[in-house]
Amino acid sequence: MTGVAGSLAISNGTARQTAGAIMSRIKTRFEKLAKENRAAFAPFIMAGDPDEAASLALLKKLPAAGADIIELGVAFTDPMADGPAIQASGLRALKAGQTLKRTLAMVRAFRKDDGETPIVLMGYYNPFYAYGVEAFIKDARAAGVDGLIVVDLPPEEDAELCLPARAAGLDFIRLATPTTDDERLPAVIKNTSGFVYYVSIAGITGRAAGGRDAVTGAVGRLKKASGLPVAVGFGIKTAEKAGEFAKIADAVVVGSALVDELAKSLGGEALEARSADSDNAINAVLRLAGDIAAAVRGAR
Repeated sequence: MTGVAGSLAISNGTARQTAGAIMSRIKTRFEKLAKENRAAFAPFIMAGDPDEAASLALLKKLPAAGADIIELGVAFTDPMADGPAIQASGLRALKAGQTLKRTLAMVRAFRKDDGETPIVLMGYYNPFYAYGVEAFIKDARAAGVDGLIVVDLPPEEDAELCLPARAAGLDFIRLATPTTDDERLPAVIKNTSGFVYYVSIAGITGRAAGGRDAVTGAVGRLKKASGLPVAVGFGIKTAEKAGEFAKIADAVVVGSALVDELAKSLGGEALEARSADSDNAINAVLRLAGDIAAAVRGAR
């Protein structure tokens, strides 16, 4: 896959130089939190779950609940790295008519009131490719997106999306896992920016998080190799666990627990929820997010 790289003619050096010239909300946020000596709380929600209106309402309220960085999921039909909770969340969003275009519209609406909280789109390459990479990067930047996590696009394909995105000022966050060895690590972090996302388990989202000792060693190794903040995610389901990892990492990502809370409050797979039901579900997610944020803030 080299068409986009050829049309944009972007080299590694150009990408770094141009991206560095554009202020990064992600970098600014981590610098601020470093001065406060605390980790970031990064909740994940799926754009469009259970519908666009309720999802946007939740997105807008997350910063007041303690979110420092928001990961916004891009719904996809074949989310191979995700566990049952986030798979179901994406399917609910798709059934409700969510598209990448609508997701970008949500970010634009969010930015009308919040110009500081970083938003990272997390998903799979197919929706971005189908949108058109050049058009997507332009529209994402204009909407106020700050970074991308593309689960199924390896470093060998950086010319497809990573380098053009970085040249436009979007951070490109790469995943590292317990199986990322010393031979593979340089390729993983080569064009990574914003932060490194450490997957604390070898497997899908929603499983139990990795052990503290193993995560501590991995975070130190990744920080030394990349010079970037390190976020830990996958399997962090409770405020207690989030607080534990907030002592180790620069950010703690929580997704499945929040998505589960939303589904539970709506009655599982229900999509045609009354407005009151949606409000109750949003409030339930915000309460859980607030509890987790408090644990993260009080960890150090």
